[in-house]
Amino acid sequence: MEVVAYWAPTEGEEAENTLVYVLEHKSRAAADASWQAFIADPEWAEVAAASNANGPILAGIENLFMKATDYSPLQ
Repeated sequence: MEVVAYWAPTEGEEAENTLVYVLEHKSRAAADASWQAFIADPEWAEVAAASNANGPILAGIENLFMKATDYSPLQ
């Protein structure tokens, strides 16, 4: 799993509570394996528990699997 970029909206209601990030994976299977390893990581579990100690910090998660178009400068 490789981080491509992080973005935060600058306008509208979403600017208050939205984080958008793009990750690169070699394949869908690699993505699934990376997420399973991430979720099972004990250090991440501690961070998640501490972050949610006063209630959940995430309202929701949305996943999209995409590929670059032929005309994209990012290949």
